[in-house]
Amino acid sequence: MSKLSLTFACGLYDRMLALYTGEVKPDGIDLNFLAIDDPRQIFDRMGKNLEFDACEMSSSEVISRLAAGRNEMVALPVFPSRVFRHGFITVNRKAIKSPKDLAGKRIGTPLYTQTAALFIRGLLQDEYGVDLSGVHWVQGATNSPESHGHPAAPPLLKPISIEQNSSGRSLSELLAAGEIQAIIGSGLPDALRSNPDVQRLFPDFHAAELDYFRRTRIFPIMHLVAIRREIYEMHPFVATSLYQALCASKDLALEKMRYLGALRYMLPWLMSDLDEIDQVFGGDPWPYGIEPNRPTLEAALRYLYDQSLIAAPLVVEDIFEPLRDGCRF
Repeated sequence: MSKLSLTFACGLYDRMLALYTGEVKPDGIDLNFLAIDDPRQIFDRMGKNLEFDACEMSSSEVISRLAAGRNEMVALPVFPSRVFRHGFITVNRKAIKSPKDLAGKRIGTPLYTQTAALFIRGLLQDEYGVDLSGVHWVQGATNSPESHGHPAAPPLLKPISIEQNSSGRSLSELLAAGEIQAIIGSGLPDALRSNPDVQRLFPDFHAAELDYFRRTRIFPIMHLVAIRREIYEMHPFVATSLYQALCASKDLALEKMRYLGALRYMLPWLMSDLDEIDQVFGGDPWPYGIEPNRPTLEAALRYLYDQSLIAAPLVVEDIFEPLRDGCRF
């Protein structure tokens, strides 16, 4: 029996490499892995035209679509990208000395709806009691005067004080000039390296993130894997086959990373990083599936509702439709 031909667009992360090279093959699928290292390009192409059979997608965009009844995609609990976010809050130190100083300020963000900004707003409110209700948001690319992608996500469900950056300068330049007082989101401003007034809000972000994870078990999930609904409904086996192959690819990457005879990555302290992974994450820093990620997924759903990006609360099982069809993640 011939295999089903599928296109899969994703960044070429270490956890995806074995799937890209063919060292791991999904059962029953002839996979055409399209390595695209700009996630926003994948999101825009899939979000507007359903261009791929399956792909890496923004978690917040997929969930907000599903919550709004837009069911073009089916989500898998596979997380190509996840990032702790304390280190991605940059401020102009002349205006911001502590987290609560962010209240009422002008804050830049690449996209108000992006998952990185969602988690940062959530942790600022939950962990530090920051009142963001009076913030004026300036939306645009961090290090370019252009916009940051063109998402086809549902509109905001309540009015937000927000403007598109039309200054002809990047958010980084605006922060250095003091015209905005902070930037949150998925990138770091160039001014962090060149302007002494631009600093991280949490200079010892590693310690803050470690404490945060130990207390909350939240490791922010940026992206999940989505399948075009038409493909899933015609070939339901694709969900299980892709999930199992993605798990196998990730496990193989972790195994190879642990070989220390010659360092696989340009990380001089990889050995101590692996020790920390064992101590903090029990050996697997990047689990797929539902249960190991329930605290993070529940936080994401709560933030989406609290920040008016979805109209009603959801539970984790609402996101992953294959669970209802007998798949086990």
